[in-house]
Amino acid sequence: MGHIGSGLNASRPRLAEKAVKSDSIRSRVLSPSITAVGASMPLPRVILADDHTILLEALRKLLEPHCEIVGTVADGRTLLKTAPELKPDVIVSDISMPLINGLDTWARLKEVLPRMKLVFLTMNEDPDLAVEALRCGASGYLLRTSAVKELLRAIQLALKGKSYVTPQMARRMQKPFNKNPNNGPKARAKILTARQREVMQLLAGGKFMREVASVLNVTKRTVAYHKYHIMRMLNLKTNADFIRFAIESRILKP
Repeated sequence: MGHIGSGLNASRPRLAEKAVKSDSIRSRVLSPSITAVGASMPLPRVILADDHTILLEALRKLLEPHCEIVGTVADGRTLLKTAPELKPDVIVSDISMPLINGLDTWARLKEVLPRMKLVFLTMNEDPDLAVEALRCGASGYLLRTSAVKELLRAIQLALKGKSYVTPQMARRMQKPFNKNPNNGPKARAKILTARQREVMQLLAGGKFMREVASVLNVTKRTVAYHKYHIMRMLNLKTNADFIRFAIESRILKP
């Protein structure tokens, strides 16, 4: 069976079911018989979300024998529109999504689809980001170097209401779990509306105001107003402050 990754890496890290108990779970070996999710049940309905077309195509081919792939999307805005229409059981998504990042997309989706599960599949090895993903209700956090059978295992556990995290991430996530989540830029960013977060992500990501206006179907003046209001609310003085805050608050994922 193939591997997940930009170059479909050969590394096969085992996964831990609980992020905070990686040392006790690390020694478990996934059974070779786990090649399908719910083999005696209807296949789970899955949406794949990633802006890398080659990866999406590879994932579809690898997962199709075990899941019903009901859709693929390349950005957060499309996922927000598509998921309520297709009503998947599980979404497998990158975090660094264009237009709206994976975490903000998930925060909005779970309000309308509370029973849907999300497994993040990403290149990002930042333990703080992984902790934030789990705190937001994600069921899994996998790296693209993971084996396909491990992704299938994560989907299986998500459907059972359990979590699944790569062991190398789980070991590094214990300290972030103990941090106070109410301090710093991430906490300050909570005062922003969903539209303000979209504007900040797009502008901080390098788009011009006219491009942001086109994406959001608003006027350039509206975008400028949102930016002014964001900077005033957060006491940001310069464009550099604006971009730095977007990165530090995880609105813009590096």
